[in-house]
Amino acid sequence: MDQIDPTAPPSGTGCADCDATGSWWLHLRRCAACGHVGCCDSSPNQHATAHAHGTGHRVVQSFEPGEGWFWDYVEGEFADGAPLAAPTAHPADQPVPGPAGRVPADWMTHLH
Repeated sequence: MDQIDPTAPPSGTGCADCDATGSWWLHLRRCAACGHVGCCDSSPNQHATAHAHGTGHRVVQSFEPGEGWFWDYVEGEFADGAPLAAPTAHPADQPVPGPAGRVPADWMTHLH
């Protein structure tokens, strides 16, 4: 699939857009085409989906430790994908939700 570049490194260890705005996330997704790390659809800002819609990069992989699944936003279903460049997840000691210090005490009320 031309939507997956196994050589593209992740953009960082957290949601690039949340980091830029000082926000927080629940879970992370990594664009399989360019490596952009965004927050999941349960997160307040849903940056991974926004990235997919804005760029046409339709496939993401979970960026959570121990998870390796791919999701195709166009098909709305799980997809197959080639192994991506390391690292394949955020650091195991990074809290969920995260990052530490930016998650409000009432974070569960902000989820979708």
